[in-house]
Amino acid sequence: MKTKNINDLKDFSGTVLVPVFETSAKNLIPIQFGTVSISSKVFYGKKDSYYLAEDNDNIYLFIGLGKKDIDYKSLKTIFRRVAANQKEAFTKCVGVSFPTEFKEQEVEAAISGLLLGTYSLGHYKKEVDHPFLDPEFELKILATVDFSITINKAIKIARAQLETLSLVDLPPNKVTPGYLAKWAKDRGNRYGFKVNVLDREACEVEQLGAFLAVGKGSNNEPQFIIMNYEPNKPTENLKHIGLVGKGITFDTGGINIKTAGMLDMKSDMAGGAAVFGAMQLIADLQLPVKVTAIVPCAENSVSSKSFLPSDVIKSYSGNSIEIIDTDAEGRLILADGLSYLIKNFDPEYIVDIATLTGSSIGTFGHECGALFTDNEIIADALRKTGDSIGERLWPLPLWEAYTEDIESAIADVKNYSGKPVAGAISAAKFLQFFTNKHTAWAHLDIAGVAYGNDEFSKSKHASGYGVHLLTKFIENL
Repeated sequence: MKTKNINDLKDFSGTVLVPVFETSAKNLIPIQFGTVSISSKVFYGKKDSYYLAEDNDNIYLFIGLGKKDIDYKSLKTIFRRVAANQKEAFTKCVGVSFPTEFKEQEVEAAISGLLLGTYSLGHYKKEVDHPFLDPEFELKILATVDFSITINKAIKIARAQLETLSLVDLPPNKVTPGYLAKWAKDRGNRYGFKVNVLDREACEVEQLGAFLAVGKGSNNEPQFIIMNYEPNKPTENLKHIGLVGKGITFDTGGINIKTAGMLDMKSDMAGGAAVFGAMQLIADLQLPVKVTAIVPCAENSVSSKSFLPSDVIKSYSGNSIEIIDTDAEGRLILADGLSYLIKNFDPEYIVDIATLTGSSIGTFGHECGALFTDNEIIADALRKTGDSIGERLWPLPLWEAYTEDIESAIADVKNYSGKPVAGAISAAKFLQFFTNKHTAWAHLDIAGVAYGNDEFSKSKHASGYGVHLLTKFIENL
């Protein structure tokens, strides 16, 4: 999507989007835009209401925004809904007139929403592309303030989120560990970050034992993907952030095979996809930070080579792990990812993100992700960042009392407590064991918010959660 600022509609011919804040159905003053006048009896800006009008060969689509205190996520969703559901009202030329109340945040949400509205789950269907995706399409911006920088940023945010949606929604016979490695290399070349991929043989040399154990049962070779970003013009004392994302491209549960919900397990790499999208966006925005990101990618399959319950494996950190449940595999690959990141790159801050436990869904439903950290500054920053863009987080404890849930009689640690309670917490305690007591580490369990039902598809699909959250958190450090 390209954009162009215009001062008026004198030479404009096409469709104009006119967002309107709510007034009142009893308001005697009509809503006025140019020569178009609308009585409040038929339209007064109520949230999610629309009104179509025609004047001087232009189509005007009035969009109800509701009250002026509308939040970022709601605004973004409204504009996504317009782009997704009102395509028949779009001509070859489309303009948008922002209310004078719109500031940078509102403009960013609106433009990102419009571009996200072009997404379709029908990757393998013969569909006509959304008009906004035409290479020649240009959105005309009618505003009294020059929002060019904000609009450019909004487009980059949406493009990164669109990439993440596709990565999660495409089928597992397409999105294999090898596919993700190729994707990372391609985007690294395109946007400007370095990518190093360790294949199975290289991982054996590095002794990434926990990671390799998970991928043993699959014919698709595991790929340990390492990405490094620095701005084109680095300054002294760049802050160094480390990211780790769970990249399980499909999760059968292994020998402890899943008895329900396996259809959705192509989404078990949504944490890794969020890291991929964040790396694209960070590099695209040229943020003045240094970022090292690791996404261990593997397929947890069932075969004669699969690792077994009661196996004892050796992790990259040198610690032994007793396998209680092969369906608690995500924490195994994250353990090696965290250990490798800390030992070889030593970032100041670390955030890992994963669709890790059903327990987090049992606690929060689909409203927010679970946040684990002992660092209150990071906890506060992540939570406020999430609140500001509608990717919410809420903290759960890492109390010492939960350590016994991962204690093993035969090994240094076990990968599952075996208890039907506090599953998200014991998983976080397991990961904490492999952080080498890093003082600025946070774990995000996003199982309930990364994938699910919404109005934009007839079946479950990706939400793109985490891309903007991670990027904005890093941007504000």
